[in-house]
Amino acid sequence: AWLHRDAAQALAASAAWLAAQGRGERLMVLDAMRPQRVQEALWAALQGTNLLGYLAPPERGSIHSFGMAVDVTVIDAAGNELDMGSGFDELNEKSHPALETKLHAEGALSEAHLEHRQRLRDAMRHGGFQGISHEWWHFDCGDREHVRRHYPRIL
Repeated sequence: AWLHRDAAQALAASAAWLAAQGRGERLMVLDAMRPQRVQEALWAALQGTNLLGYLAPPERGSIHSFGMAVDVTVIDAAGNELDMGSGFDELNEKSHPALETKLHAEGALSEAHLEHRQRLRDAMRHGGFQGISHEWWHFDCGDREHVRRHYPRIL
């Protein structure tokens, strides 16, 4: 997995913070830099589906294509992924941080799911990352508009 140096340093800070919590947990990178050509191929493949809402339009560009976004989860000391209530790239409402309160009230997400997700967000925030409303695993490093203006896009 590749990242811009700025994002890689931020991810190292996030990982260090998580390690310092003393639980033996670590971050596991699921996806990182995604070239523009791959973003375009995904966009084309998903035409006509309701999944397009999970991708940035190629003309605007995904922050992944600048090496400034990462998809990540938490693993325990034995290397097992913490249960986040939905899988990585499970593109449905259970993956949406913005809906966690509602889904918890309905019983679709447990207290443990919410705790695991919050621990991930806390770790990433300590490195300077921001999450998004519809994927618990996705984090941007820096302001999206700043990244689009000042960082090179990988084609």
